[in-house]
Amino acid sequence: MSTDVSRRQVLAAGAALAGSAALTAGAAGTADAAAPAGTGEEQPKVKPTVVLVHGGYADSSCWNATIKELQHKGYTTVCGSNPLRGIPTDAPYIASLLDSISGPVVLVAHSMGGTVITNAAAGKTNVKALVYIAAFVPDVGETQGELITKFPGSEVEPVSVPVPYTKADGTTGIDLYLGKDGQAAFAADISTADFQVLQATQRPFDADSFIYPTTAAAWKTIPSWGLVAGRDKAIPPACERWMYSRANARKVVEVPRSSHVVMISHPRIVADLIEDAAEATS
Repeated sequence: MSTDVSRRQVLAAGAALAGSAALTAGAAGTADAAAPAGTGEEQPKVKPTVVLVHGGYADSSCWNATIKELQHKGYTTVCGSNPLRGIPTDAPYIASLLDSISGPVVLVAHSMGGTVITNAAAGKTNVKALVYIAAFVPDVGETQGELITKFPGSEVEPVSVPVPYTKADGTTGIDLYLGKDGQAAFAADISTADFQVLQATQRPFDADSFIYPTTAAAWKTIPSWGLVAGRDKAIPPACERWMYSRANARKVVEVPRSSHVVMISHPRIVADLIEDAAEATS
């Protein structure tokens, strides 16, 4: 065998060994890169889903401005369509919505929606916080009718329009609509044009909603937050303060110049309070 041939064989064998070593090192490098860094740094917290429940004289669209703020903050949001038929119907309906959501939930309600979540969230381990936005916070056995008259200042009854309707069993019920002259009592701090849209798209509530007693009080086991609308003429501000205090709310924010529809007129403040609750319980 010639010297040149022998030299070529040695060089080829050396190149093959070098290539194999490079491939082995590359595979190890890839594996190292894919492995956790092991720096000891905490993993990012999982943001809860924010579920929003509207009250009477409204529908889910009343949360639109607040939803924009929450989505900008990175929160998944779901608006529960409250039937507004009273606790026996509304609470199980919203409870079923909560059961359909995987992961932690911050449950938020406005006005009569507060009564609904107080009942619906009882026993729901995925609900980590309750946020009451100018809302009812009843205790077991209480009715909304009792609470709204506990303190003076509610002006919505005179501007409510009763409309009879036929129930499934053939009996007659009474739906309450907010009249066209109801802006001062319900939404004094939004434009007339916005009020006219709200009034035209509202969902009425059954008048019997005021007489059903609360059957559970979720705020006794789930931490709560509250917002007081300082110029509320639907639920008197004094009543909101009293209910939040009784519920041992972790934080209460007051918006001094707000009407009842604070989630429309001051959505950023509402969203910030919801975020406080989310961060405190995540």
